[in-house]
Amino acid sequence: MTRTTIARLLGLLACASGTAALAQTEPARNIMTWPLPETLSPEGRAMAKAMAASPVPNPTPPVALQRQAIGAMQDAMGTPLLKRYGVRVETATMAGVPVRIIYPKGVTALGKGPVLLNLHGGGFQLDSGSLTETIPIAALTGLPVVAVLYRLAPEHPYPAALDDALAVYAALEKDRKASRIAVYGTSAGAVLGGQLIAKLIGLGRPLPAALGFFSGSADMSKAGDSESWMPLPTGKTTLAAEIAPYIGTADPKDPILSPQYGDVSRFPPTLLISSTRDILLSGTAIFGRALVERGVDARLVVFDGLPHAFWAYMAIPETDQANALIANFLKQRLGAR
Repeated sequence: MTRTTIARLLGLLACASGTAALAQTEPARNIMTWPLPETLSPEGRAMAKAMAASPVPNPTPPVALQRQAIGAMQDAMGTPLLKRYGVRVETATMAGVPVRIIYPKGVTALGKGPVLLNLHGGGFQLDSGSLTETIPIAALTGLPVVAVLYRLAPEHPYPAALDDALAVYAALEKDRKASRIAVYGTSAGAVLGGQLIAKLIGLGRPLPAALGFFSGSADMSKAGDSESWMPLPTGKTTLAAEIAPYIGTADPKDPILSPQYGDVSRFPPTLLISSTRDILLSGTAIFGRALVERGVDARLVVFDGLPHAFWAYMAIPETDQANALIANFLKQRLGAR
C-alpha cells in the first residue's frame, strides 16, 4: 500500500472517528488549523501536519465503503506492527462473538492466567483499532489480548455492542477471576468500556482489575468544550450526534449508556488518556474528575498538540510513549510479572 493511499485512508479514519482533519472550510475556532507546538517530536509534527493537509471525503462515503477502507488501513498498519513486535494474531469466536486474540511471544493459549479485553474504536460503526490498539500492548505487557469484534451500528444499535462485550467478558471470567481481567479501549471503545463497567456494577457482577479509558466520554447527553474546538468533518457538532446510529432510541442519560449519571464510585482503577487537540479531551477529563471525586483511583494523562486517538494510527514517538503508559498501568494492575 503506497504512502498516498495510507494518507487518504488516514483522512477517512479522521472523518469516521471524529478527528476533524481539516482541508475543508470549517469554523474559525478549529484548533487543528493552528500552528503546531514545538513540544511535539519532529515525527509527530510531520504526521499531524500531513493529516491536516489531507482532504476529507465530502460528502462522507457510505458506511460500507468506510469499513472497507478502514479495514484495509488496519491490515496495512498491522503488518509492520506484527513484524516489529513479533506477536501472533488468531481469529476465533467466544460466546458466539467474533474476536481477535493477540498472543505475545512465548504465549500459545489463553489458559487461565491474566488477560486483557480490548474494545476497539471506530465510532461504533467501524473497526479502526482491533490490530493497532492491541499488537503493541500484547507485546509490551506479555499478556494475551482479546479484541471484541462487536456488532456495529447502524445495523445493530445499543445495546448490541455492550451485549457482545459482556458476553466475551463472561466467557473469559469462566476460566479466571475477574481480578485477572483488565479492560481497555479507545474512542468508541473507551465509551463502551465505561458502559461495560456500569453494566457489571448494575448486575452485581465482579469487576475487572482495571479500566483503560482512552479518549472517550461517559455522557451522551451533552457536549464538552473540546467539541467546539474540533468540528466534525461530517457536519455533526457533538459526539452524541456522530454516534446517533449507535444510541438509537435509548435515553442519552441512561446510567449504563452514560455512566456519568450512575454511581461511578465502584469503578476499578482507571487510566484516562487524551490530547490537547482531541475532540474528546473534555469528555475524558470530565469523566476522570467524576471518578476522582467519588474516590476512584483514577489518573489522567494529556499529550500535547496531537489529534484524537493518535496512538491508534500514528507511527510516532508519542505513540510509543502512550503505549508504554498503557502497558505499564494494565500490567501493574493485573500483578503480572
